[in-house]
Amino acid sequence: MAVRAIRGATTLARDERKHLHERTRELVEGMLHENGITTQAVISVFFTCTPDIVSDFPAAAARTLGFGAVPLMCAQEMAVPGALPMVVRVMMHVEMDRPRDMVSHVYLHEAVSLRRDLAQ
Repeated sequence: MAVRAIRGATTLARDERKHLHERTRELVEGMLHENGITTQAVISVFFTCTPDIVSDFPAAAARTLGFGAVPLMCAQEMAVPGALPMVVRVMMHVEMDRPRDMVSHVYLHEAVSLRRDLAQ
């Protein structure tokens, strides 16, 4: 079984805890679904947020999806002038047999503009 990294990102319309949790759950569930895996295949998840998101940790939302035993970490993105605001990014490390070029990366809402080459 190979270890693969799945990338994903979403944007928020506003910095509110409930909204952050909804969008984070939507993204994480989409990443699992698009790759045909469950939380049992997940090794670890690294979340980042742009500096304008301070209402909560995206990892707190993932915990509600059954990630209790999965190591999760949050960090702040670099404050690059002109960068897309209100973005939550994810890098999920998983065990899967899928070849690297068959991994489905998930970009939702305005985050589609970040990686048009990978977005569905």
